[in-house]
Amino acid sequence: MREQILAVQRMQDYIENHLCEEITIADLAKVSQFSPWYARRLFIQWTKLTPADYIRRLRLSKSALRLRDENCRIIDVALDMGFGSVDGYQRAFAREFGCNPKQYAVNPVPLYLFKPYSVKYRYLERSSESMDKVRSVFIQVIEKPARKAIIKRGVKATHYFEYCEEVGCDVWSLLTSIKSISGEPVCMWLPERYRKPGTSEYVQGAEVPMDYDGIIPDGFEIIELPATKYLMFQGEPFAEEDYERAIEEMWEAEKKYNPSVIGYMWDQDNPRIQLEPIGSRGYIEFLAIKPI
Repeated sequence: MREQILAVQRMQDYIENHLCEEITIADLAKVSQFSPWYARRLFIQWTKLTPADYIRRLRLSKSALRLRDENCRIIDVALDMGFGSVDGYQRAFAREFGCNPKQYAVNPVPLYLFKPYSVKYRYLERSSESMDKVRSVFIQVIEKPARKAIIKRGVKATHYFEYCEEVGCDVWSLLTSIKSISGEPVCMWLPERYRKPGTSEYVQGAEVPMDYDGIIPDGFEIIELPATKYLMFQGEPFAEEDYERAIEEMWEAEKKYNPSVIGYMWDQDNPRIQLEPIGSRGYIEFLAIKPI
């Protein structure tokens, strides 16, 4: 099973690195080190999508972010992302998202983007052996402005896996489509004053400007957050499969840190914030602080 999963992971990596190029089943078979027939079968088995559907959905989602963030022509996006014609791209975009790309470029609305998960990290059993201790943690005082947050509440969740069980794992893909002030969605642990009876401490959301007046997706709501100082904790880069260990070791580092050495104390009235664990940049959290 491990050999199969690693073969599919190699195909996923190849697709990500060559997304704007022509990708054939022969290309994927070569990196998988299996025959084209067996490579395709493995890909479907572990991702639940054919390679063609996987590539199409990923290209459409990447194209949506370009339309949201860049002043670009539809034809350029279509051809750059490997679609043979503008008409074909427009039809595919409409089938995937329920609106045409021109309308979306003028008025970007929240979309459920396709966010593939690496099979290696989803299915391979993680080693019980400890990775090297975090060698260094970068700590910096930053200030977040007054802002709003579009959030989806859970029920009892206190961490990511419980949250996914309660609300599903596609919340993140929708939040990714919302242009946020931080450039990416966030996970938050909400203090009591931001919670409603029967809702979770842990939520996912997107931070947007105070003057945001765009669409709030069904099942989401918007809250206001004041300007707040934070300590940003950032660990060293880690292997992607070790993300849980990286998080645990960062939490240990946070417990040991005393902010009074720089003239602050923990601010329990504002959310603690978690960014997506990405190995290449290290694990990042923000803990609210206030002057002593």
